[in-house]
Amino acid sequence: MPQRGLRAELIAEFIGTAILMLFGQGVVAMVLLFGTGVPGEVVKGGFTNIVIGWGLGVTFGIYTAGKISGAHLNPAVTLAFACFRGFPWRKVLPYSVAQVAGAFLSSVLVYWNYLPAFDKMDPLRANTAAVFTTFPAFPNVLHAGFLDQVIGTALLLFLIFALVDENNQPSGILTPMLIGLTVVAIGISFGGMHGYAINPARDFGPRLFVALAGFRNNGLTDGGYIFWVPVIAPLLGGVLGGWLYDAGIRKHLPRP
Repeated sequence: MPQRGLRAELIAEFIGTAILMLFGQGVVAMVLLFGTGVPGEVVKGGFTNIVIGWGLGVTFGIYTAGKISGAHLNPAVTLAFACFRGFPWRKVLPYSVAQVAGAFLSSVLVYWNYLPAFDKMDPLRANTAAVFTTFPAFPNVLHAGFLDQVIGTALLLFLIFALVDENNQPSGILTPMLIGLTVVAIGISFGGMHGYAINPARDFGPRLFVALAGFRNNGLTDGGYIFWVPVIAPLLGGVLGGWLYDAGIRKHLPRP
């Protein structure tokens, strides 16, 4: 990857993450705000739409930023690459901040776009924070949320490492598409317990927005205070997934 300077890399991470999130949050808004099933209204899809929308968002975000920043778009990816692939540690925090900022911006734009639908569906903003951020399906947070996020993010990083490993099966221009399909597969298989955030920026940036915008039950300022789960657990899961790939696969691959 050519050396373009940290500023250009951070701009790429910011824009790439915003694109990822625009598609991801946009499809959730379509499903939750227009999925009432009221007679005469057209339901705009279901969970299948959501996982496909997120997968496409990841794909297009990576195509956008890949040649400039490596298109991490996720602090868990950045941390794992610092631990196992020589990514400079001095860039970990700036990348993460840029990613959170991109996710925050996308929340502003999605909310602005769907404001009339929010006013109709949830005028008090008491029940729609899930358009932007994730929540556990069961009250046992450590099981319903933490374990789920560790497993999902471990799968993500394990497969990212496999897809970008030149000694394994390099996928070249198809890599963003295959990583997007990886996110689709994780969503289909592990999307129920805590919304498969698998990305601290994807969850924390929007959660900051909903708290500032006055949404109730947002998990940050009220409603369970579970904001830390999809931040800490993906970071741990990403490192675990990267380690498992290197220990179980990479060290056994033939070297050129």
